Amino acid sequence: MSKHLRIHVSCPDDRGLLASVASRIFDLGGDLGDASFALLGEQAEMTCVASFPENVTEDQLRDALCTLSAVQKGGEVTVKPFRLGRAHVSNGTATHVVRVHGVDRPGLMARLAECFGELGANIVRMDAEHAERELGTDYKMRFEVHIPSERIEACLANVSNTAEAMGLHFHAEEAETG
Repeated sequence: MSKHLRIHVSCPDDRGLLASVASRIFDLGGDLGDASFALLGEQAEMTCVASFPENVTEDQLRDALCTLSAVQKGGEVTVKPFRLGRAHVSNGTATHVVRVHGVDRPGLMARLAECFGELGANIVRMDAEHAERELGTDYKMRFEVHIPSERIEACLANVSNTAEAMGLHFHAEEAETG
């Protein structure tokens, strides 16, 4: 029998960090499931779900991850039971990838996320990044979304029109399946 744990590591970025976290999980008998790793400025963030043998405790895993040098330099580790299913529901698989970019201003992400929701789309993954330029700050957003087949055209038009009205560039394509 195994149990599923949600693991979150937040710490200053360090070369080899992802490999170190994955190795600690493996050393304790863990099997990684869904995982996400990203840099947020100079800070690394990793969130994942892993299966562990019943005899591995949350404290054991937390203690093992807290020995990592990057975590010891001001990081945080959270380990909690993951009680929801690990398999993706039907609207948890992206049908489209939407990229929007342009000059940053408050409310961009909120408005675009609302556009998807208004037409029943589910945001499966979102990444955003600031890019400093001479003329200001660009904001790049990448959404992986599940759009119900009967609403694809309307949803993409809604997001495109909103992006255009905000002076942003818009690009959408079907997500790769496989």
